[in-house]
Amino acid sequence: MTAPDQAQTYSGFVAIVGKPNVGKSTLLNSFLGTKVAPTSHRPQTTRRGVRGISTSGDRQIVFIDTPGIHKPKDALGKYMNNEVHNALADVDAVVWVVDLRHPPTDEDKLVAHQIRDLPKPLFLVGNKTDAAKYPDEAMRLYAALLEGRAQEFSQTMLSAQNNVNAVATLREQLLEVLPENPFFFPLGSASDQSREMWAAEIIREEAMKKLRDELPYAVATRVNSWTEREDGLQRIEGEIVVEKNAHKGMVIGAGGKQLREIGQAARKQLEVFLNHKVYLGLEVIVIPGWREDEEALRELGYE
Repeated sequence: MTAPDQAQTYSGFVAIVGKPNVGKSTLLNSFLGTKVAPTSHRPQTTRRGVRGISTSGDRQIVFIDTPGIHKPKDALGKYMNNEVHNALADVDAVVWVVDLRHPPTDEDKLVAHQIRDLPKPLFLVGNKTDAAKYPDEAMRLYAALLEGRAQEFSQTMLSAQNNVNAVATLREQLLEVLPENPFFFPLGSASDQSREMWAAEIIREEAMKKLRDELPYAVATRVNSWTEREDGLQRIEGEIVVEKNAHKGMVIGAGGKQLREIGQAARKQLEVFLNHKVYLGLEVIVIPGWREDEEALRELGYE
């Protein structure tokens, strides 16, 4: 793919915001047509601002998938909210994703308070229409939270997982509000993540799906090495980090069954997206209280 012939190009940053578990990452992946952000049914799956890049002709959107805005309970939670604050400080448009299955909660009101007065284009996106009983009524309640906003805002209802056409239409609307700028990323780029960070997030996604109760939120992941053999096999060595020795046993499971299941599920995802065979080696390590330890958070990539 070559650069557009036009002298003018349009490029900008679009933040995708909302409370936890409303489908922000699913919407990002749908915008891009590939998976760059982890998804699961558990809230707070996204912990850092993941950038997804979509280029069409002379226009390039850099989407920022932000963690869910919530009341933080630890240093990790504060980091996640700071990721949202930093993203909103320097973007060209905002997409606020809400869950139409439910009326607004206090967390939704917290999001609305943060974005209502931002002097930039705002798109209110009602998600999960396919599962909502009263989507129109819910949408009106969410829109009411933006009363008093000086600028107009757009409204769209869709299912990020299933409404391909509606997602494409929303993407076209976002392309139209981009300012004149050079492209920020090379053509063909889908994300600014390193491959190691991307793989670590896939491992964490599978761990969150398998583990119970509060344990998923006490888990972090990282990839320490990635080598490619001559036959194309990708050899990836990673770690699952927990806070307590008791958690380590729970992640490993009886006879190592739990860890094997996490590894097998992550390996299958990696093979699909890499289109290569993958060997995935996983080890479980303990870093006591890492969610409250700022140095540990930096070592795990939360900085």
